Amino acid sequence: MSSENTTQENETTVEVMKNGPVLVYGKLHITHSDGTTETKDKTTAFCRCGASAKKPYCDGSHRKAGFEG
Repeated sequence: MSSENTTQENETTVEVMKNGPVLVYGKLHITHSDGTTETKDKTTAFCRCGASAKKPYCDGSHRKAGFEG
């Protein structure tokens, strides 16, 4: 495997969805405000609307809240 392919596989990409969450593609190490940590290695959706019951993650509440952004 070339070093170029290794870099692409380990790359993290961020996508801001219209009227929805921020999607982060790639491996993440997350530290929560209470000090707990977790690792995500798939697509992770973060709340932008503030209405999610699962903050910092999106639970789809932006649809009911009418979030635009």
